[in-house]
Amino acid sequence: MNSQILPGATLGMLGGGQLGRMFTTAAQTMGYKVVVLDPDKQSPAGLIADKHICAAYDDEAALKEMADLCAAVTTEFENIPAQTLAFLEQHTSVRPSSKALSQTQNRNVEKQFIASLGITTAPFLPILRREDIAAARDKIQFPAILKIATFGYDGKGQFPCDSLDDVYEAYDSLGEKECVLEQRIPLDREISVVLARSETGSITTFPVAENIHVNGILHSTMVPASVSAEQVQSAIQKANEIARGLGYIGTLAVEFFVSTDGEIIANEIAPRPHNSGHYTLDACHTSQFEQQVRMLCGLPAGDCDLVSPVVMINILGDVWGSSEPHWESLLAESNVKLHLYGKQEARKGRKMGHFNVLAADTETALEQANRLFDALQGE
Repeated sequence: MNSQILPGATLGMLGGGQLGRMFTTAAQTMGYKVVVLDPDKQSPAGLIADKHICAAYDDEAALKEMADLCAAVTTEFENIPAQTLAFLEQHTSVRPSSKALSQTQNRNVEKQFIASLGITTAPFLPILRREDIAAARDKIQFPAILKIATFGYDGKGQFPCDSLDDVYEAYDSLGEKECVLEQRIPLDREISVVLARSETGSITTFPVAENIHVNGILHSTMVPASVSAEQVQSAIQKANEIARGLGYIGTLAVEFFVSTDGEIIANEIAPRPHNSGHYTLDACHTSQFEQQVRMLCGLPAGDCDLVSPVVMINILGDVWGSSEPHWESLLAESNVKLHLYGKQEARKGRKMGHFNVLAADTETALEQANRLFDALQGE
């Protein structure tokens, strides 16, 4: 077991988006310094870090500088090249490992890994070349969805397909890049598990979240989820098996489908804190970002218990009209917590912030959250 990294040390964050920003806030609150590496001069995390190394993720001189400065390094999103982590591993502690990250960067590799654990996924077909599409006739029932295998997120690089002709058209529009064709399954709801796994292998799990997506982007998260105790345990067990199978150290999320017949079906792995875990900032004793700091530093996990039922609502750039959103509608409510990410420009589909509504029960929180979201939108 490695010695603990204590406050006063410097931690590294690969990626300067909102997840990196919230990690940075958690780490600085605990007394750590943070170095962020991100190529964007205005990156949300870089703006508040103790040092921002503004460089590409494959810039070896910049990576060596980060390794020299940092006792340990982590990442905020899975599209950091695995080779970047492998380079850093030669010089400092890196969590999660390059091996774990490499198994989650490609949808085909990820789904094959999940299936190798005996965990159910939706039927899928890897599309490595155009000739592979014909096999969908026998292996996939339509409707289906074609997804680019790498660098897709928040609904980007995804096309619904009702026929084989749709698949060919979508594949061509993606530039004939590697894809996966997934069969759509009848869904009851979507849930996610956010957990933390330590260097000793112990796993701590946050309460299971229920999620609603709009246009491929998470819109709301409700906790506790409206699923049975057996479904909660099934999801947690599967997520834990995935974390163990990856040899994962850090905070990780697994998204699941709940089919109309009640089956828990694994969808995607996020090797990092997750949008659906933002409720933990206000509704749990420990946030997913403090937990990320704790796992990176070899510290014991914090208490994950839920303090209050909660609904989280994403705030996208769509909310901006010709004027700023009506923040006063949120800030007038004593049980509502607003989190903005410091992004310089609001664009449609861009995650600009979120708010959490804490209430005695999820029904009350959801009603208030929906009302406030409607009132928030600019003219």
